Amino acid sequence: RARKLALSFFKKIKKFLKKLLTKLTKCVIINTERERGRDTMINIRIMTIDDYDGIRSLWLKNHETVTNAIDDSRDGIEKYLNRNPTTSFVAENNGKIIGTIMAGHDGRRGFFHHVFISPDYRGKGIGRKLVDNAMNALENEGITKVALVAFTDNELGNGFWDKMGFTIREDL
Repeated sequence: RARKLALSFFKKIKKFLKKLLTKLTKCVIINTERERGRDTMINIRIMTIDDYDGIRSLWLKNHETVTNAIDDSRDGIEKYLNRNPTTSFVAENNGKIIGTIMAGHDGRRGFFHHVFISPDYRGKGIGRKLVDNAMNALENEGITKVALVAFTDNELGNGFWDKMGFTIREDL
């Protein structure tokens, strides 16, 4: 059974979004923690179909849930990105994709899919940055609400969405 979550982010995060100084294609997170004796730079950028092999590998290697063979095929992802060319993002470290968010809309409401961070990079603010970039991109397209579905047994994911300010909609 899936939990349906939704949020009117416009009210709760509008102030934060105004503080974002970076453009969609040039958002960079600098992780000041040391990794193997050197600083790590995480780049967040718009997802393209050229990222497919990297995102698919990340999902299959780490996802607890099986991806959909049709919607998550190369053709399915390409259709989604063609429909939503500026709203989905990847996080990468040294060219390796370590996080994803697919965001799109139907003209009224935004939707998040495949929000995922590699376990080795969790807890470093990368998920928050991906969500912030996607929400900012949707806002630029006039979308003021976003919804997502999270599985009930996904305690880690549900905890993340709670911290992000999303609420459960029992009336859907």
